[in-house]
Amino acid sequence: MTASIDTITENFGFLDDWDDRYRYLIELGKDLPVLSDADMSEDNRVRGCASQVWVVTEIDRAGQEPVLHFKGQSDAHIVKGLVALILAFYSGHSARDILTRDALAFFRELGLADHLTPQRSNGVRAMVERIRRDAENALHG
Repeated sequence: MTASIDTITENFGFLDDWDDRYRYLIELGKDLPVLSDADMSEDNRVRGCASQVWVVTEIDRAGQEPVLHFKGQSDAHIVKGLVALILAFYSGHSARDILTRDALAFFRELGLADHLTPQRSNGVRAMVERIRRDAENALHG
């Protein structure tokens, strides 16, 4: 089971040193479930990431609004942690909520935005755009 976004935020607050924060990100990534070969398809690959990143979207339509759940994986250690962070931020929320949540602002609050390479920042934006597009499709598709 991956950590909740509240637990992650709290743990980031305890870590002052960026080496410790990067180690924590790597640990978060290690907790991601392994994806099947079918899940690691071209359809689930996130374009715009320098590393290989896959995001699998499952839509629960049992309630009044669709709720999205995400699984993900990457071939790079720190990126796996970023995937875990983004999925913890968005997974389990309604499509409408996802469209109002700002992961990039959350990254700025954690101080992560200032410590990511431009390449990783582009990858984070690509993951967020993909999740938001899936939420939009769940609402209107």
